[in-house]
Amino acid sequence: MTMRFSIVSGAVLVFMALMMSSLSSSAADGAYRHVVFFKFKAEASAEAVREIEQAFVALSRKVETVTGFEWGTNVSPEGLNDGFTHCFLVTFKDKAGLEAYLPHPEHEAFVAKLKPLLDKVCVVDYVAQ
Repeated sequence: MTMRFSIVSGAVLVFMALMMSSLSSSAADGAYRHVVFFKFKAEASAEAVREIEQAFVALSRKVETVTGFEWGTNVSPEGLNDGFTHCFLVTFKDKAGLEAYLPHPEHEAFVAKLKPLLDKVCVVDYVAQ
């Protein structure tokens, strides 16, 4: 009985310690999110925009520090998008992942293809809470 009680007590203590350590984790432990909004120039053709969408999807698969990727176009009824039509969410394990991504040759090639079509860009990075 005491051996069983000791094992159960030990397991409970380990569980409590793990829970406490996860509660006390800092925000720096969260995933690093890179949110990018695009407003394309009026003269950018639908085909050229589609090519950029496809190129961004392909880029997310070429850079090893990208751990997650999703995108979509604005569907908000509020009319507060200030002309931004596209949102891309790129996830990294940490800030170092983004720091490796930004100067990556594949990212730089993507940016070079994008710039002539872009009217405005907005970038927000944050650590997931």
